Amino acid sequence: MFISDAYAQTAGGAAAGGSSLMQMLPLVLMFVVLYFIMIRPQMKKQKEHKAMIDALGKGDEVVTAGGLIGRITKVADAFVSIEIASGVEVQCQRSAVVQVLPKGSVK
Repeated sequence: MFISDAYAQTAGGAAAGGSSLMQMLPLVLMFVVLYFIMIRPQMKKQKEHKAMIDALGKGDEVVTAGGLIGRITKVADAFVSIEIASGVEVQCQRSAVVQVLPKGSVK
């Protein structure tokens, strides 16, 4: 009386295959954009940081993640000793070094 009858639609054979591909296209495009905007630059940055950490040597002037600036005096496998002032040395992890400064930056 108040509700009309509902009838099922017939499925289109060729149209159904094409529509499922069209439904997947935005998801694939989102992944491609996400890869080029977020994932790829992050991987590149990690690779550069690892190369910088592996190249650390005695006498390099560095900045740590905590903001300490100093000159490397000893290099071990996992730790480096950094002289932050005359006669004052601290140890930190190699991965805590975030930047290598140009020679002569630390006085």
